[in-house]
Amino acid sequence: MPFEVLMPRLGWNMEEGSLGEWLKKPGDYVVAGEPLFTVEGDKALQEVEALESGVLYIPPDAPAPGELVAVGTRLAYLLGPGESPPTSAESPSATAGFAATPPLVASSDAAPEPARPATREPAISPRARRIARELNVDWRQLRGSGRSGRIVERDVRRAAARVSPLAQRLAADLAVDVEELAARAPGKRIERADVVAAAAAAEAAPPAARQPLSPVRRLIAERMLTSAQTTAAVTLTTEADATELVRLRKQLKADGQEPVPSYNDLLVRLVAQALLEHPDLNARLDGDVIVRPTTVDIGLAVDTERGLLAPVLRDVANKTVPQIARESARLIERARAGQVSADELSGGTFTITNLGMYEIDAFTPIIHLPECAILGVGRIVPKQVVVDAEREQVAIRHMVFLSLTFDHRLVDGAPAARFLQRVKTFVEHPYLWLVG
Repeated sequence: MPFEVLMPRLGWNMEEGSLGEWLKKPGDYVVAGEPLFTVEGDKALQEVEALESGVLYIPPDAPAPGELVAVGTRLAYLLGPGESPPTSAESPSATAGFAATPPLVASSDAAPEPARPATREPAISPRARRIARELNVDWRQLRGSGRSGRIVERDVRRAAARVSPLAQRLAADLAVDVEELAARAPGKRIERADVVAAAAAAEAAPPAARQPLSPVRRLIAERMLTSAQTTAAVTLTTEADATELVRLRKQLKADGQEPVPSYNDLLVRLVAQALLEHPDLNARLDGDVIVRPTTVDIGLAVDTERGLLAPVLRDVANKTVPQIARESARLIERARAGQVSADELSGGTFTITNLGMYEIDAFTPIIHLPECAILGVGRIVPKQVVVDAEREQVAIRHMVFLSLTFDHRLVDGAPAARFLQRVKTFVEHPYLWLVG
């Protein structure tokens, strides 16, 4: 029988993804294990392999590349020898009986899901469940408008706002977003007057640029909010004399190093050495247990057209600066080209983010959960500073601000301060970690 190709779930929080491009043409014979299409979800553009062999058939009503598609939606079929494409009447629903954690590809001859007992709770998305809890809405009494009757966020917000039927109809006529009104006034009943006022305000106001959140932007927003709400974040800031670090990079450049290590590459190596000496900062919280990995895997924040990504450099404490420079150059190129994989974006134990190229001195970085800490690096700028207080001597030195944000649930202020002090020492005296 025809083998269904479904939109996969690339992460636990993924409910929909953007279909990228087909890597095979309709009519091509596909061998199991070959890359079949690409999907953008959970920050990464990822190739999806075929789990069966067969001839690719894409139905006329299939989602188009670039379209946002719910997890579990049927995208295509793989046909066996001499097998004809199924008609729309024969095709099973792509999402019927779809479980909370579906397989990447499901066979069309799988046994249908038995009818749901009347006493079973309705299906609800994790986000809708969270919103219902925040707005004190009993979602068990709701009827879902999502696929297969699933309760989604708009159902919860509509219930919380208690939109009157007249207001609902008028909003449709006047193109007023009732969900947006509900979000502005949770718990308030939306009446006809509210819709009329919103329509009048929209007509009087200049048109605003509107752009839906991309999957990457939505995920970044959710993770940043979760980090801000769940961590006991504290930021420590110090200023370091980076003159010797600047001199070291100039010497490496003059020596013909290829690629020339960036300041980030040097910082990755020296921070790794500091984390070996202070393992409390190289940790994560897993439930009620603090986990300290045996390797130092540092994420490096990269600004891309698709949003902020942090590809991870693995086991950097056991790598040389040239090795780190080559690996970081490769990962940064893949991230900016939209080719970085989900595996390359996960599993970090610490993150470094550098805004020095934007002339930023100091800032408060947000912890990349589930990591314990993140180091923010400002610009390296020449300053006149006191180098000998007793003789009242000043000199021009290259100075840099270092901002460490850490989770106070995992580590106290004094150990975090000692770690930052060690990083400062390594910045000011590079030979200490070069021989480490």
